[in-house]
Amino acid sequence: MATWKGMETVCEPAVEELAGRRPVLRPQPEERPWVAAAPGLKTVLVCETQPLTMEGVRSLLRTTGDLKLMAAITSLSASFELWRERRPDVVVLDKGFGLPAVMDWITAARARETPARVVVWGVSVSEAEAVRLVQTGAMGVVRKSVDSNEFLACLRAVAAGRTWMEDALLTATEHRTRPGRSNLTAREQQVVELVEQGLKNKEIAKEMGIQPGTVKIHLKHIFEKTGVRGRFGLALAGLREKGFLSYPPA
Repeated sequence: MATWKGMETVCEPAVEELAGRRPVLRPQPEERPWVAAAPGLKTVLVCETQPLTMEGVRSLLRTTGDLKLMAAITSLSASFELWRERRPDVVVLDKGFGLPAVMDWITAARARETPARVVVWGVSVSEAEAVRLVQTGAMGVVRKSVDSNEFLACLRAVAAGRTWMEDALLTATEHRTRPGRSNLTAREQQVVELVEQGLKNKEIAKEMGIQPGTVKIHLKHIFEKTGVRGRFGLALAGLREKGFLSYPPA
């Protein structure tokens, strides 16, 4: 039967044949990206570099009763146009397209009146990349090695307007320690705020009117007081404390 793959139709041998005629090709309407989802269903647009992975997501979503694959395509530009036209509840972007290209997609979508709810996933996602993606506007960040239940939980959380960060992306220190900020000085609090915004040491120094070396000293004291390791762990911890990130239950 004909199946819809993204925005193209791929025909497979028909099951039935009419006597003396060519096989009859029947599109499967449930795969068409243009068919509206039933009430209560959340639609998902997947933009993926690997067709085989795409099929895995397609099969996984079929097992759910609340998530529907709207389309699966292999072009960032085409996915952006489809998102603008159809406004799916969740867009899944493959980091394999390149971090800058994915971040540009998210930035362009944020400029719209109704920003996209984006989940970024990849074979490998570092802590630094996760922070940059969240700061850019991604609502979910997971790796492709994630458990299927956790992946579905991420999609459901983002579809509901919440953020989601894969637990394994956190450093062990950040996950164990809940940073206490009450004992930070006013200047240290300011440094933390600027780190959460994605500023680098030189940019923080310029913003605060101090030397880059002084910023490093402030960060050293912040790490010691909070128990968080590294500036990216600090940024993630701050985003979590402010409710911008939610994590899988322990």
